[in-house]
Order: sequence, then structure tokens, then C-alpha cells
Amino acid sequence: MKRNFFLVSILSLLIVLINPEPSLGSSSPAENRGGCSVGNEILQLTNPPMANFEILELEERLLELGYNPGTVDGLFDSATEKAVRTFQREHGLKITGLVEQQFWRALALGSDKTVAGSTPPPEGPIKIVIDINKRTLTVYSQGAIYKEYPVAIGKAKTPSPVGEWRIVNKSLSWGGGFGTRWMGLNVPWGIYGIHGTNKPWSIGRQASAGCFRMYNRDVEEIYPWIPHGTPVIVLGKVQYFPGDKIRTIKPGATGPDVVELQLKLKEEGLLWGAADGRYGDLTVIAVKYYQTLNGFPNDGIVEENTRKALAL
Repeated sequence: MKRNFFLVSILSLLIVLINPEPSLGSSSPAENRGGCSVGNEILQLTNPPMANFEILELEERLLELGYNPGTVDGLFDSATEKAVRTFQREHGLKITGLVEQQFWRALALGSDKTVAGSTPPPEGPIKIVIDINKRTLTVYSQGAIYKEYPVAIGKAKTPSPVGEWRIVNKSLSWGGGFGTRWMGLNVPWGIYGIHGTNKPWSIGRQASAGCFRMYNRDVEEIYPWIPHGTPVIVLGKVQYFPGDKIRTIKPGATGPDVVELQLKLKEEGLLWGAADGRYGDLTVIAVKYYQTLNGFPNDGIVEENTRKALAL
């Protein structure tokens, strides 16, 4: 058995050298199934009514502050506009019924609890670990904890991507909803990143469309520390989108189910590569070896028997 594993390991290395896993440098999702979208538009009453995730957050915040927006459903209807106008009147804003940046700033007053960062840059290799359960982002330097920050994570219907990612793009401004900094991740099924926010009251909550929100001052502090290619490990239980169904996983597939498969293979000691949601060569080799060990056809296709054996 040890001899066979050694031979498979050598074969794996040769295959990867010849035909490596898909590049981590691309930020274009193979399947745009979720993630953040830029929300720069002015929210207002229209016919038909506007509907989006940002309106849902607006309604939640208004209700939290004691202004009844009607049903919290992500729909900007007459009840939502009435709540907006009442808020504007009571906070000395121009009464327009429009929700723009000044309005968001007023909603955020008193909720940005962070203080200006004065932490010196860390030395040595950097790694980021995000804990979904604790809702924290921890910067590691040279293998040791350097500093920890609170974050907001995705809602149940828009879960944050558990897995092993890398920073593939950075921007000083991706729009008002993303605060003052953006660092994009190479998640293959949507646009996800670590960013600031104009909704600081959401930090520490399950509140986003899947991205990781930080206080603006916090993300501004770590932004210059983080080079392209920095590993970002997201810990937690792999979550699926509502309506997702069990499927046969074939080479070339991407998705949360591929991450779950890769994490299981890592537990078995069979996968060397990252749990990055891409069913590439390393994952194929690991699956084939697992199938061989368990008496299944070693075709690299994760069907019912392989799935049950791995407890997926």
C-alpha cells in the first residue's frame, strides 16, 4: 500500500508539473451564482418598485432604528419611502424620499466603533484566516497571530464561501457600498471580497451578500499589508445556496460542493492542493486514488457511492 501511494504521489507531481491546476490569477467567475454587486444607484420609489439586496439592508436598518418600512422584503415600496422621509425629517435632512450616500451616512451615525489604526506593518509572510462562526478576520505574520478584526459575513440565503482562496485584485474604491477598500478573492462561482462598508452597524452580523465586510478604518489598516496572492483561509461549514441539489461532480466542475469534496479528501490525506472549489487535476487524482482504495470504478467522477463513502 505504501509503495502504491508513493507511485501515485510521483505520478501526481508529474501531472501537475505538466498540466497545473487552473490559474489563481483570474477574478472572472466560471459560474456567477452569487457574491457582491456594486450598489451605487440611488434608491427611490419607482413603478414598478425597485428590488435588490441593498433595499433589504435599508429596511432592516430602518426597522432597527424604530422606523417602520413595512414588510422587510427588499422592495422599495410606499411604506419604505414613508419611513425614509420620516427619518430624513427627524434628522434634519432634506426630505426627498431618496436614499443616497448622505442618507447612508446618517443611518450609520454612532455605529462605527473602531478607532484609527496605528499598528505597524507586520514582517514576513502574511496569511488571512476568516472564521465564519466567530465572525472574525485574523492576520497571521510568519505563522503567528498578528491582529484580529470583527467582520460581517453572508446571510443564510447568500452564504460566504468557505475554502482556501487568494487575493487576486485590489482597489481603493469599488463604490460607496464597499467602503474605502476592496480586496477580491478568486472564488470561481461569484464575485467575493474583503471590503469596507457604508453600513458599519452590520459588522459582527450575518448581513452581507457573501462578502466579508470590515470597518473602513480596519480595512484601510490591513490594505497596504496584503499583496496580491495572499492566502485567505475561510473556516466553517460549507454552505449551499437555497435550491441547490445534489449532483454528480465531474472534472471541470466548480462550486461549494467541490470545496466540500476537497476538504474531505484533505482529511483523508489524499489532496495536496487547495480547497478552491475547482475540480482540477490534483482533485481528480485524489478522487481516483480514493475510489481505488474503496473498490469503486476509478473514473474520477463523484457519483452516489463515492459521495456516500466520503460522507458528503
